Amino acid sequence: MPARRIAATYRLQLRPEFTFDDAAAIAPYLADLGVTHLYLSPLLQAAPGSAHGYDVVDHSRINAELGGDEGLDRLVAAAHAAGLGIVVDVVPNHVAIPTPALLNPVLWSVLRDGPAAPEARWFDVDWSAEHRALLMPVLGDPIGRCLTRGEIHLDRSGGEPLVRYFDHVLPVRPGTEDLPLPELLDRQWYRLAHWRVADEELNYRRFFDVDTLAGIRMELPEVFEATHRLLVRRHSAGDLDGFRIDHPDGLADPRGYLDDLAAATGRAWVVVEKILEGEERLPGDWACAGTTGYDALNRVMGVLVDPAGAEPLTAVWLELAGGPRAFEDCAEEAKRQVLDGPLRAEVNRLVDLAAGICHDDVYLRDHTRRGLEEALIELLVAFDVYRAYVVPGEPPTPEAREHVERAAARAREALPDRADEVELLVDFALGRRGRGRRRDEFCVRFQQTCGPVMAKGVEDTAFYRYLRLAALNEVGGDPGTLGAEPDRLHAWAAHQQERHPLGMTGLTTHDTKRSEDVRARLAALSELGDAAREEALAWQEAVAGLRAGDAPHPADVHLLWQTLVGAWPIGIERLEPYLQKALREAKLRSSWLSPDEGYEAALAGLAAAALDDPEARGRIEALVARLAPATRSNTLSQKLIQLMLPGVADCYQGTELVARSLVDPDNRRPVDYLERMSRLARLDGGGTPDDLDDEKLLIVSRALRLRREHPEWLAGPDATYGALPTGSSHAVAMLRAGRLAAVATRLPIGLERAGGWGAATLALPDGRWRDQLGARVVEGGLVPLADLLADLPVALLVREGG
Repeated sequence: MPARRIAATYRLQLRPEFTFDDAAAIAPYLADLGVTHLYLSPLLQAAPGSAHGYDVVDHSRINAELGGDEGLDRLVAAAHAAGLGIVVDVVPNHVAIPTPALLNPVLWSVLRDGPAAPEARWFDVDWSAEHRALLMPVLGDPIGRCLTRGEIHLDRSGGEPLVRYFDHVLPVRPGTEDLPLPELLDRQWYRLAHWRVADEELNYRRFFDVDTLAGIRMELPEVFEATHRLLVRRHSAGDLDGFRIDHPDGLADPRGYLDDLAAATGRAWVVVEKILEGEERLPGDWACAGTTGYDALNRVMGVLVDPAGAEPLTAVWLELAGGPRAFEDCAEEAKRQVLDGPLRAEVNRLVDLAAGICHDDVYLRDHTRRGLEEALIELLVAFDVYRAYVVPGEPPTPEAREHVERAAARAREALPDRADEVELLVDFALGRRGRGRRRDEFCVRFQQTCGPVMAKGVEDTAFYRYLRLAALNEVGGDPGTLGAEPDRLHAWAAHQQERHPLGMTGLTTHDTKRSEDVRARLAALSELGDAAREEALAWQEAVAGLRAGDAPHPADVHLLWQTLVGAWPIGIERLEPYLQKALREAKLRSSWLSPDEGYEAALAGLAAAALDDPEARGRIEALVARLAPATRSNTLSQKLIQLMLPGVADCYQGTELVARSLVDPDNRRPVDYLERMSRLARLDGGGTPDDLDDEKLLIVSRALRLRREHPEWLAGPDATYGALPTGSSHAVAMLRAGRLAAVATRLPIGLERAGGWGAATLALPDGRWRDQLGARVVEGGLVPLADLLADLPVALLVREGG
């Protein structure tokens, strides 16, 4: 099948319960919906039972639990028969350390043969005399206790001797199989250790703080070739049309990797999961179409949030949580905590490198290890983007220098006594102190560490602590800023059209903390003003008698309240695991390392009691009903805006209807496609929408079909983007390619307070325009918004004729 021009994707989360054949079965429906390409989660062989596919164990095989090669063939055939292409998620940064380890043949070879293994260069391992062995932090207790209890033993029953610890199976170094067990373990190329040892002594690069995901050296040609051979072959055969790249910031050289991928695929369509902070831009020399769309998500969210809500929402948050007032302070505190805990091993490795450089250079020898460590921590805390991009041997770009120097200025201000050490580390990070193994490694590893500090400190800690308005706590977002004027969205969109006309946009992903429809309802809280504060405090009072003593903390009760409001209706079977995850990620009153199951039970118990309590439940239901008109407006408006922005629009599985999901695994629940097929068939047969689900499906299907039928209007360098005047601060309108106009409502509660649209008009270019969401036809010129948006809070107009 000739490759269809990519304009709209539909993300499918493959897993053993939803295989290639299940995806093939819904291909005709997705074609009817209007997408041009299926967008698949990773499909290479993952660890057994993987629910997401990011824990790849074998790059040479298609995941057998999804259907293997034959299943993928059937999916390709079904997709092509429906006129759909396929793009796939790729995981270049890491591989899984599975249980048992023999499921990863490359890792097995390294564990058995150490640095002499042909694949030893794949991994970022410190094989120095101090470490000597690859740390395997898999033991539930210190090794001495495990040995005393006989939990570790040698198994000689098979073709080769094996070390076994419960489900963990590891190889034996040749020539050591006849030693007594403690001596044998001491002679292996791996070191069995208690899992808590990893945070301080881990000697391999990993994905963030996940010990079971080991980083690989994708910058080596043999590693790239081996890990991408199957994907490239499938692309060459026409089975795959493009790729989404997971976590490129973990790579030693993201630009080099993208160049290699472009060369291997003839410049296939590629987007990268690059988290852009604030006004940060994607590096201009990357061979990719753009990002996966978090930047679009946060800008669309911004226009739905009322800046006037900042004062009352801040007041109630401070009253319940006690501080900090500013999100920046919360993020800084969280970064320091993860640097002293889960990411301590990464800090130690960088300090080792810096101290080694200084020891070998007489001019630098008086810089102490302690001074270097303090300066490094301050520099990492001050870094406010996921990384700079510096290649050893190349002069740093102005953008890279700006990021590093901005962090350095903050670090020097916070730690003036270590200004010299900060300056030295900045020179190392920017490659300004010459070349050498340690210097080059520091330059690269510093960049690879900045991302985990941001991800674990901000995204996975501060976002679970600072809950002034949970709708803003999204990847790449800024919970410290409430709302943005439409002009900012338009400026960003114009830049995207110019620089990344085929980048991806989205509102929900497999990684979002809350789905788009949860955020749409929560955004409406920003418009309630003091009423939002009063309602939050009233709910605290309503559940006070349901609490067990002093637990849970009012801040966690506030999280529960926002979760109930945003995701309502929701039961305890979904709430309890979410609340446990939220508490452990926040690391204040429980954590993954030291869970407080009693406290977690207290919060879960309060949630269950509140669901059964007439007053507490009634207050939630009443507030949800009060917010219903604004929720409807926000739900439909944000979807239309996203689908009309420049680039390739993604729809996450199931979100063509209202889907109020929380963070994974809640967002991977099964999707009822039969319901969606039935609803779409009824709408296509002339039926009118019965509810918000129908209205959203109408907007999604009509907008996606326009994308499929006229990709040149919306996706690609030939499209154009411009803002349309509306005469109202409550409307956002845009013109695409001179042929397509979209208008959406923002801040609908404020609009109602103002008495409606009044005399506000949409300024349409000349011509006859037909609304794709109804039967309305209007002439160009000044069109009253009160008429245009009488039935729906949005309109999608196509100019008829030439």
